[in-house]
Amino acid sequence: MKALILFLKGIGVGIATLVPGVSGGTMAIILGVYDRLIHSISSFFKSWKENLLFLLILGCGGATGLLLFSKLISWSLDVFHDPMIYLFLGIVLGSIPVLLKKAKSQQGKSWDLLFLPLGFLIVFLMTLQPVTIVNLATAGGIGSYIFLFFAGIITAVALILPGISTSFMLLTFGLYDLTLEAFSTLNFGYLIPLGIGTAAGVILTTKLLESLMQKHPRPTYLMILGFVLGSIVEIFPGVPKGRELPLSAIMLVLGVILITFIIRLEKEDA
Repeated sequence: MKALILFLKGIGVGIATLVPGVSGGTMAIILGVYDRLIHSISSFFKSWKENLLFLLILGCGGATGLLLFSKLISWSLDVFHDPMIYLFLGIVLGSIPVLLKKAKSQQGKSWDLLFLPLGFLIVFLMTLQPVTIVNLATAGGIGSYIFLFFAGIITAVALILPGISTSFMLLTFGLYDLTLEAFSTLNFGYLIPLGIGTAAGVILTTKLLESLMQKHPRPTYLMILGFVLGSIVEIFPGVPKGRELPLSAIMLVLGVILITFIIRLEKEDA
């Protein structure tokens, strides 16, 4: 039963990585698997059988979420773009109290609050430079594979670090639509080098992040909260017009209710 629950949580994390502005890392925190995930990767060989089983079950759930929902999310964004974005905004807004509670529960200094606007500023600056490197990802050949490998390493930072959406990072590279299409069509020539780079990036960054969250939890969570607030500004599509206004409002509320329900289920399970 525990394995099934872990698998379902993996599906939730996988779906979150597909959604612009929604962080897979934040979803892992909400579902109560983030600390275990980081520890399993950074200290893999200390209890390798137990850690391997955990990562396999969670990873299979994540892969299932990516493969099953990539086409659905792509279609939904095409047909109901603004209402779907408002649904995602609701999910992000509903997750803020979890991060705020974690930041408040830690002792620290008053200047720790500076990490909140710093996180916001980092995400904001990431959106200023237009992306002109899509051709590198689609040209084919060794150059394209090398580029996708390094793009995967950078994207891994968003995958591991709560508050920065993996999809948002792909958007800044101009690779979001390409990646969503690659999952939908099982384009392994694209997915394999990107996936290898992501795996390498995860291994390289988890130890550092675990250390920061253990030694400096308050400023770390405040910066993560800043990342989340910055991503909200980036994905906000403006005020919908006509018939989409009431539908978008309903989807916003639905997103908040959905993530609140998931958080409460996780607390009861704990």
